[in-house]
Amino acid sequence: MLREGGNAVDAICAAALTAFVAEAPLCGPGGAGVLLAGTAERVQVLDAFSVVPGLGLRERPPLDFHEVTVDFGGAQQVFHVGRGAIAVPGTLLGLWEAHARLGRLPRTVMVQPAVAVGRQGCDPSPKMRGIVEIIRPIIGRSPATAALFFDERGAVRLSNPRLADFLEALAVEGEALLHGPLAQALLRECGPDRGGLLTPEDLARYAPTWREPLRLERGNDVVLTNPPPSVGGSLVTLGLRLSAEAPLRELPWLGPRYALEVAALLSGIDRAKAHGRGEALDDDAIAVARQAHAQRRTLGSTTHMSALDGEGMMASLTMTTGEGCGHTLEEFGIHLNNLLGEEDINPQGFHVQPPGTWMSTMMAPTAVLHRGRPSLVLGTGGSNRIRSALLQTLLHVLASGRSLEEAVVAPRMHVEGERLWLERQGLPEGTEDALRSVWPGLVGFDERNMYFGGVHAVGSDGGLHGAGDPRRGGSVRQVG
Repeated sequence: MLREGGNAVDAICAAALTAFVAEAPLCGPGGAGVLLAGTAERVQVLDAFSVVPGLGLRERPPLDFHEVTVDFGGAQQVFHVGRGAIAVPGTLLGLWEAHARLGRLPRTVMVQPAVAVGRQGCDPSPKMRGIVEIIRPIIGRSPATAALFFDERGAVRLSNPRLADFLEALAVEGEALLHGPLAQALLRECGPDRGGLLTPEDLARYAPTWREPLRLERGNDVVLTNPPPSVGGSLVTLGLRLSAEAPLRELPWLGPRYALEVAALLSGIDRAKAHGRGEALDDDAIAVARQAHAQRRTLGSTTHMSALDGEGMMASLTMTTGEGCGHTLEEFGIHLNNLLGEEDINPQGFHVQPPGTWMSTMMAPTAVLHRGRPSLVLGTGGSNRIRSALLQTLLHVLASGRSLEEAVVAPRMHVEGERLWLERQGLPEGTEDALRSVWPGLVGFDERNMYFGGVHAVGSDGGLHGAGDPRRGGSVRQVG
């Protein structure tokens, strides 16, 4: 798209549509997403995350809602699937809105890579094959869903000719297809008579929303990220604020004292999340985070893409279908989300949040301006680990002065409650022992693991460069 004369938003939209096929285990038009985009003069966040369905229902129907345990290899996570797990999807409407406002290439050009991959199919990377195997208990629940991931012999192959046809028609006919045939199919498959909660009122009222980014000034840097009602950006910026009290630049990178300081920050934002209500981080939650950080100091299926063009346009997009609910709109090739079945974003319990309200997400696409110029655009998938992966990457770059590439591949940690998870590969001698003295129940991974997210980032320090996270098969393409 950049070679065709497009900007970063054209590139992001085309990449996202292509990822609907090539990264189908992680994202799709039946899911949700958040985009941060703009130039240094004007950055906005487009919230295309999901809304709780059920508007107009007098009583809740019996739900198609089932528990599934997903094994990440070293850690397990419980999800819920079925039609009762489907929230109002927003990704496709969000991409169309973003392109209308900020893109400049014709949509017929923008959809071409996705159409080609959808019809030809692609052999997934070993990393993507592994993800398919992880979610096999979900995607094998219906023949229509399994057909998006496996060929007729049962081998993993990602293809979606029906989605290709739909996107090609959508580029020509416009949003009438979204509000007409697609909406009707959603209601047939996910309505109350099928064990779901989607209603005509849900789809009629939904629209992606532009928001002002959460802003944090840090010396010569300004960090811009996803604001409430999402919680991820608030937690990341809280961690950066608390890090002003930690002398990271003075400590050996990744050494015992450095790791203890960072782990204490992760513990602080974890306590803030647990203390807050949904997206709200009030003064009490921040005080709890500060106390937890001080006490610990001792002297999260998502996909992400980032783009930065030579004109200074930034775009950072995180998308998800959760793990998918197992049901697909067969005529369109659209696997639907299970966001009502993810415990991380339903902290007060399942089906408790009122219909018509925005769901909170840990997604936090982020940009950094250095002395008023774009210097870093990043984000990550990883469910509840998003906050930890982003905060550590930002700390390594902003507080420790490491290169973007070093920061992305550095071993990661994650804290929830009294448990700490870490990657051993690349840790200096003595670091794990120091952490175990504070977190006796520490869980270690011998190698980098997708459990810790996938930070895909681009930056500018006089020249454009980028870093794709090997944990989730990240890659970088530089044009020009």
